[in-house]
Amino acid sequence: MTTGTEESRSVNFGPPRSFGTVLKSKVKETLFPDDPFHLLKNEPLGRRFLKTLQYFIPICEWLPKYTLSFFKYDLLAGITIASLAIPQAISYANLAKIPPVIGLYSSFVPPLVYAIFGSSKHLAVGTVAACSLLIAETIGELASPTTDQQLYISLVFTATFFSGLFQTALGILRLGILVDFLAHSTITGFMGGTAVLICLQQMKGLLGLKHFTKSTGVVDVLKAIHENRHEFNWKSAVIGVMFLIFLQFTRFVKKKKPKLFWVSAIGPMAVVVAGCLFAYFAHAEKHGIAIVGPLKKGINAPSVDRLIFDSKYIYGPIKAGLITGLIALAEGIAIGRSFAIATNEQIDGNKEMVAYGLMNIVGSMTSCYLTTGPFSKTAVNVNAGCKTPMSNVVQAVCMMMVLLFLAPLFSYTPQVALSAIIISAMLGLIKYKKAYYLFKTDKFDFVICMSAFFGVSFISMDMGLIISIGLALVRALLYMARPATCKLGNIPNSKLFRDVEQYPGATGIPGFLVLQVGSPIYFANANYMKERILRWARDENELAMASESCNVEFVLLDFGAVTAIDTTGVESLHEVQRNLECKGMKMIIINPRLDVMDKLMVTKFIDKIGKDAVFLSNEDAIEALRFSVQGSKQVDEDGLKRS
Repeated sequence: MTTGTEESRSVNFGPPRSFGTVLKSKVKETLFPDDPFHLLKNEPLGRRFLKTLQYFIPICEWLPKYTLSFFKYDLLAGITIASLAIPQAISYANLAKIPPVIGLYSSFVPPLVYAIFGSSKHLAVGTVAACSLLIAETIGELASPTTDQQLYISLVFTATFFSGLFQTALGILRLGILVDFLAHSTITGFMGGTAVLICLQQMKGLLGLKHFTKSTGVVDVLKAIHENRHEFNWKSAVIGVMFLIFLQFTRFVKKKKPKLFWVSAIGPMAVVVAGCLFAYFAHAEKHGIAIVGPLKKGINAPSVDRLIFDSKYIYGPIKAGLITGLIALAEGIAIGRSFAIATNEQIDGNKEMVAYGLMNIVGSMTSCYLTTGPFSKTAVNVNAGCKTPMSNVVQAVCMMMVLLFLAPLFSYTPQVALSAIIISAMLGLIKYKKAYYLFKTDKFDFVICMSAFFGVSFISMDMGLIISIGLALVRALLYMARPATCKLGNIPNSKLFRDVEQYPGATGIPGFLVLQVGSPIYFANANYMKERILRWARDENELAMASESCNVEFVLLDFGAVTAIDTTGVESLHEVQRNLECKGMKMIIINPRLDVMDKLMVTKFIDKIGKDAVFLSNEDAIEALRFSVQGSKQVDEDGLKRS
């Protein structure tokens, strides 16, 4: 008669779960790992509807609780990020080779959309340099931003639409896992390489050049600077360097005195205002210093009728939309999560994708181009004390006031001032300390980072990204195809079994070989796992013969870390079992997980090796099988005595 304790420690050989049960479990864990609807359990119908509405439209959750004390903080934060958004919007629009007013407009409509659907209270919406340059590079292959400006702008709106469509689809289908394929080292290298390109591109404005290359590559840009050196304008260069020194000084002040963050935040606006005043009173254009040019005030007309789906042009916007959409998601979600962690909060990545997608879809139809959550604006938003997404609404209202009344004043902004603002912002994206950290901690991560950096700098932005992602995937495939296996030994005076390489004091048990398999077993690694297990068994027997100790009779495979197995994996286990049997060894399975046990039961593998070859733990198996080893050892000793 078995006791309750013995029954609780026995292996569960229950019938395999049905296909529907397994499918439901896998879908839930793949698409809903955070169980977003757990709050709806045991709630009446009315409350369920309200909570569902609050989940999909977050403004319905925080707005009813909004107070005047919150608004005081959000008002300050919104005005502060608006002061940063104005020069950045003009600068990045210039980088994307579109009219500055579109850049301003892109900080008006999208923030309103994000305030409704966004789940992060910290994120400040705006345009970003990397995506601006990538759009200019990709769309510039189809239409000239100077000679075919209207077509070029329409294609930019179309690229923004596809970007939003892609982001929304990822969020609705809950495929945020795709963003995870952009490794942190890839993003670091890509941003650094892009920053170098952008800085070199701004040499045209900083040096006052009239002719320049359309290419973004480092070699082509340096060649263009050298060939057009006779156009250098020393006045423009001096003014640009002065602006750049001032901006870097404000960043230094912020770094040394974090409470003075506003100094860095208003730095770009101060440069724009100073530049406008200088250009107006000194008649800068007469001295060869280019200015932004006419900026019409007022609200732009809807651009939904400007979206182009002609097969002649569609490839470029789709390509630009997918790449920039993925980069914008990776950057925005990473920034949102990092600030949320700092305040012990959590944001839903899939909801953020939907929010980004909707704001870009709406933006593409209202004369805006790609937006996301830039680090600089978000950091300023947090430092300014934002409490809710209302700060984005305040930013949008400020931008609307600028568009309605103040836009013409910025027409005097010198191009050299915009170049200085962009260069100053980009210098902060070259994370050389992070690259050195990667080199010291993980050489392969460093290679992935550098491949993105040099690929972007010397080939192209999309190829640099592809090369880096490719290397990261190769690394992941190597991990999957060559998973970790190790020999386990017993820690003296305990029942613990640990890796003998990590714990040299761990000892083997005579007659037993305990191996731990560290990953799922499937077609990609099944053959390797088979060969590795058989090699361990061969080597262990050779050691036993050399030391004249007991040969291995039982090979224990610890499956605690094996979360899944496919039919190829099961076949490899059959081969291992047959090979070991031929060598006089028996295979023992330790602690198979639920999915693995289901597959082993369905394929009749358990019937083949016997239920007595499956145990809950290594110590249970050794305790149960030790008598068999001792018995065989006694038989060998008796045989030797008789001979």
